[in-house]
Amino acid sequence: MATPTLLKAQSFTDADAALAHASTIYAAGIAHLRDSLQRFVAGETLGQHVRACYPYLRVHTDTVARADSRLAYGFVAGPGTYETTLTRPDLFGDYYREQFSLLLKNHGVSLEVGMSSQPIPVHFSLAENDHLEGSLTRERRLLLRDQFDLPDLAAMDDGIANGTHEPELGHDGKPKHPLSLFTAPRVDYSLHRLRHYTGTAPDHFQNFILFTNYQFYIDEFVRLGHDAMAQADGEYTAFVEPGNVITRRAGSPREPGDDTGIAPPRLPQMPAYHLMRGDRAGITMVNIGVGPANAKTITDHIAVLRPHAWIMLGHCAGLRNTQALGDYVLAHGYVREDHVLDEELPLWVPIPPLAEVQVALESAVEEITQLKGYELKRIMRTGTVASTDNRNWELLPSHHSATTPERRFSQSRAIALDMESATIAANGFRFRVPYGTLLCVSDKPLHGEIKLPGMANTFYRERVDQHLRIGIRAVELLRDQGVDQLHSRKLRSFAEVAFQ
Repeated sequence: MATPTLLKAQSFTDADAALAHASTIYAAGIAHLRDSLQRFVAGETLGQHVRACYPYLRVHTDTVARADSRLAYGFVAGPGTYETTLTRPDLFGDYYREQFSLLLKNHGVSLEVGMSSQPIPVHFSLAENDHLEGSLTRERRLLLRDQFDLPDLAAMDDGIANGTHEPELGHDGKPKHPLSLFTAPRVDYSLHRLRHYTGTAPDHFQNFILFTNYQFYIDEFVRLGHDAMAQADGEYTAFVEPGNVITRRAGSPREPGDDTGIAPPRLPQMPAYHLMRGDRAGITMVNIGVGPANAKTITDHIAVLRPHAWIMLGHCAGLRNTQALGDYVLAHGYVREDHVLDEELPLWVPIPPLAEVQVALESAVEEITQLKGYELKRIMRTGTVASTDNRNWELLPSHHSATTPERRFSQSRAIALDMESATIAANGFRFRVPYGTLLCVSDKPLHGEIKLPGMANTFYRERVDQHLRIGIRAVELLRDQGVDQLHSRKLRSFAEVAFQ
């Protein structure tokens, strides 16, 4: 078997040194795979299986951490051996450095970094603009699996996040507990899926995510993004659109790779737009379209980037006669009839409201609308949002039926209904990503007010701008709070991984 030069495992008491060694191992593996793949594509017979493996991080402690009890992450659950595989140090360098530093600070033990036995699938070694399939004949593609390791879906499950993971036993017969929610292959898989679904490279994603289910919001976000780029002294440094089309802030020089972006002939399934800051604390907005399947898919993949928060901004059906079109709904609970997460996150698991996000959203509504206290209640209600996978839910059976959705929604005290919000919140809970929901009432089917083309278009134009500005202001308020406060302990289990 052809492998890169073995780099020995080393112990470190410095986070930067540990990260540098992991980067060296990863870079050597990727270079080995790329060189071998280029020769294979050129028609060379390699003669033996080519393999490179991910770097690993391992920590062993004999004591319980004496960490600050207010922290939600940065320490392991108890005595034992903990490890994880690492990938893309160029993308996750700052994140890894922080996690390494917290482990050193909270446990006072060294960090071991070495080469794992987990192969890097050759597909995950490709550079951003490499296209393997276009360069290989059918016969050579069939030979690919004999020469290289291909993605192994068994190594990419979400057992750690779901709380169902059974740790493997080490050479000493003791379990090896996970350090991170995601293994390196699972992360790489999602990075490639993000390119496919959003039309942008994962490198552009920011730490605050806005989701919407209507293109109107994206149109307004694009306008605001270009307006921000016209401000030479603005806080945002670049605006990125599908196809990795990059607009730099006025007065800023172009950077290498900026001119390689090309607007796609048609938008991808869930296009993403990125209002970037140098510290990655900018805003990414994704149009997830309609339905819980898309909502689950995109959050499954964005979660590996470990964002600081994601918020749903979209339209909903108002369920109360006292609501008016254009009113806001701040979700503090969810009825989950979306069904896409029932196996991963059972329905008996509560999805709690997160105080930090709730306060930021309400404060943003106050600031943008200039309404406070009792007056604010005229246009915004806090309550339960129901999410369904039935797009035609309003075509209800007789109200005498015991199974009618109307009866269930009434019993739950739901005040609004959509198809995505509960999914996004539930996956935020599942993946320990702070979440929130602010919806806008666009119709009231139960009360005879349904969407009509002319009325809907007028409504969207009048309300979208304000709603989006509220979402952006909420992100700014969350950003000002600091990450430590935002990552709530209520998202962490009692046997939690150390990585944020």
